[in-house]
Amino acid sequence: MISLGIESTAHTAGVGIVDSDGRIMANVSSAIRSDLGGFRPGEAAEHHSRVIPDLVREALREAGLTFGEVDLVAFSRGPGMGQPLQVGALAARALALRGGKPLVGVNHPIAHIEIGRLATGADDPLVVYVAGGNTQILVEEGGRVRVLGETLDIGLGNAQEKLGRKLGLGFPAGPKLDSIEGEWVDLPYTVKGMDMAFSGLVTEAERRIRQGVRPEDVAWSFVEVAFSMLVEVTERALAATGRGEVLIVGGVGASPRLREKMEIMCEERGAELRVTPPELCRDNGAMVAWAGILALAQFGETEVGESRVLPDWRVDELEWRFLRKDELRALLEGRSRRG
Repeated sequence: MISLGIESTAHTAGVGIVDSDGRIMANVSSAIRSDLGGFRPGEAAEHHSRVIPDLVREALREAGLTFGEVDLVAFSRGPGMGQPLQVGALAARALALRGGKPLVGVNHPIAHIEIGRLATGADDPLVVYVAGGNTQILVEEGGRVRVLGETLDIGLGNAQEKLGRKLGLGFPAGPKLDSIEGEWVDLPYTVKGMDMAFSGLVTEAERRIRQGVRPEDVAWSFVEVAFSMLVEVTERALAATGRGEVLIVGGVGASPRLREKMEIMCEERGAELRVTPPELCRDNGAMVAWAGILALAQFGETEVGESRVLPDWRVDELEWRFLRKDELRALLEGRSRRG
């Protein structure tokens, strides 16, 4: 089975093609960049509507396929920004209807997790999902993905962008913040049990900059504090669950500094750290295509009339199992026989 996936939850439009053996045949994207910092949902929607048709053609060329050889069209249904999500959903519906293909809407965090499991070989990991709008510690248990801890306000990626705008770093700010070196500045460290909060950290960092503290010192300290909070919560979750693997997924997961801090903690805990490759950490179409195959195997296709986008769709609102490759093959074969 060959799946074409469309990603459009935020600033990146992506199209990927993946087969049911987990082979990534194509993965192309176009993202908004800004020297001013951030972007508006309407701007993202306009960008996506302009580039997605070309990305579909580029992905098919890269995979060496015609659209007729594609078996499934998947799209990110949510969570995300409503306007960009609508563009991706509309494109997916049009392709599925035109080609008579099954349509599958997938949960964006699930897509991040599953491409991470595919790329790293993680089996039953403790998942650290850290992105722009989401920061969560997750496990699969009893056929659902459970949230053990999460941000109480904004995602870590959004916190980085807020500080990045103050510093004039442009968008995206995360990689630039990672590269700054400085001296220690005391900033708020907010961990409440298994949860974290980042708004106070951003507010105090901005206040210190207004007071005249060197911006590079504030930026370096901000990164150290934010990542240390995340590592502490992850360590507590490891102790509570007894998992032997930690899997980092999501756009902020591409940070070398976060990986370094997590590696130290995992070594001390006797756990194995698995990090999604940077090109798959960031929003991309391949993760949607792969999650589409997994979703079809477990639950079947999404009816076009029921395929509305879900901007607030939490990962713990749906049933989901971490399938092994043999389980996936068996489920797909069963659906093929029934179909």
